[in-house]
Amino acid sequence: MLYFLSTLGESLAAFNVFRYITFRTAGAVVTALFFVFLFGPGMIALLRVKQGRGQPIREDGPAGHLLTKKGTPTMGGLMILSGTLISSLLWANLSNGYVWVVLFVTVSFGAIGFYDDYLKVKRMSHAGFGSRQRLFLEALIGGIAAFAISQLAQGAYGTSLLFPFVKDLALNLGYFYILFGGFVVVAAGNSVNLTDGLDGLAIVPVMVAAACFGFIAYLVGSTNYADYLLLNSVPGTAELAVVCGALIGAGLGFLWFNAPPAQIFMGDTGSLALGGALGTIAVATKHELVLAIIGGLFVLEAVSVIVQVTSFRLTGKRVFRMAPIHHHFEHLGWTESQVVIRFWIISFVLALIGLSSLKLR
Repeated sequence: MLYFLSTLGESLAAFNVFRYITFRTAGAVVTALFFVFLFGPGMIALLRVKQGRGQPIREDGPAGHLLTKKGTPTMGGLMILSGTLISSLLWANLSNGYVWVVLFVTVSFGAIGFYDDYLKVKRMSHAGFGSRQRLFLEALIGGIAAFAISQLAQGAYGTSLLFPFVKDLALNLGYFYILFGGFVVVAAGNSVNLTDGLDGLAIVPVMVAAACFGFIAYLVGSTNYADYLLLNSVPGTAELAVVCGALIGAGLGFLWFNAPPAQIFMGDTGSLALGGALGTIAVATKHELVLAIIGGLFVLEAVSVIVQVTSFRLTGKRVFRMAPIHHHFEHLGWTESQVVIRFWIISFVLALIGLSSLKLR
């Protein structure tokens, strides 16, 4: 009898592992990964039937795209969204407000992207959701998220901007923090959206950024670790490591089907949602400027478009052969695989630089 009770006690004690964020993060990765593996083929088949001719391909793009990518279904972001959402709901602490804010932005941006993809497929045109209406909705969602985060934040950093490479330097933005935080969320969403133009190009840098911010969230969200490493503590954000784990798992599963030649594209459904999620996590952890470093590849893609449009409108000349910049390198003669893998390398290097900016003890 005593042996039975002791064995039962040990079995029950084993469930204590569910208290640990590291265990639940690993569980979130595996759950999201297997969910996408399990349901991905069925979703691809369904989308192929529903969409018929698939995502419209830019006629002014690299010539090879019309041959290799024509007929490929889009809205693959549904796979990532569903895997991330289900895994987060299973493994994250649902009493944590930060988790709900991130999921709110992720699903909302995903819905905007889904509608945009739907219009493009229906019209067989790149003219999807009107840019002004879309940006207005994104800004509204981003502003709500930034306000919610400012209310959830404890201590002196609720409306403050922290600077990388320098400890204890904070600029209190007051009410302007809502505008700034909203801008970060919107900019991140659209930057990832612009990066998503080649098979596997966007998803790997997204997973790299998610891994970095999962690590950051875990450290700054734990008072003990933050105090020991002399980091600015943001209590409660450690739970976002679980959401980052879900993003990584779903991203790995999606990459299995998105690896060249892609069986499916993530579309705006996925790229907007993933970028919005990363931007919201950066705002929550007070590492918005670090996101600009770790996600430097996304910034480069966005800046290339801004420079191209501005130059053409002012001078009638183009700086790049084609924007976003990954298409410029294709026109220079790089193969798609060369562009993708080299851009992955850049994202890894920028991630290391971004993590070094934390200036750990």
